[in-house]
Amino acid sequence: MRLVRSAVLTTLIYTGLALGANAAGADMAAIDALRDGTIKKLVLHSEPKAAGTSSFVGPDGTDYDLSQFKGRYVLLNFWATWCAPCRAEMPSLDALQRDFGGDKFQVVTVATGRNPLPAVRKFFEEVGITSLPMYRDPKQKLAREMAVLGLPITVILDPEGNEIARLRGDAEWNSESARAIVAELIASIDR
Repeated sequence: MRLVRSAVLTTLIYTGLALGANAAGADMAAIDALRDGTIKKLVLHSEPKAAGTSSFVGPDGTDYDLSQFKGRYVLLNFWATWCAPCRAEMPSLDALQRDFGGDKFQVVTVATGRNPLPAVRKFFEEVGITSLPMYRDPKQKLAREMAVLGLPITVILDPEGNEIARLRGDAEWNSESARAIVAELIASIDR
């Protein structure tokens, strides 16, 4: 009898810990079920991973780092002006930021490598980007720290600043699937 009570108590404790640990986070099973089309390439991590801490540069020359975005989900996109797939997906990232950006969610685009500010501005003008930031990682410190191999790479960070998902290559970020995933992430903050 004592063994049964101990097993039940242990199960209750572990169940409580698991529920408590996930209470503030997104339902990753629900997110997984929402992946479709090009968003099917989104790899969800079983455990959050630490994100990079290196700084990157804003259009005014100010240094930024990812800790400044804590408290919201961040869709962090590494790209370059010379990258054709980046050019293809940038309008959908812009639309996602325009429709969902705010206190709970933000698209953060970081041009990595040799992307001088005038080239970034020209790229944004040519593609019609109006809602995205012009951050740059000229020495690729953040990109290297976050194991960005190839472009574009998109990473989803949780409100604590940890990587919870990653997508290699371009995707349609304004698709029904991507929009549903972002809506689920935003809703999880209020739970």
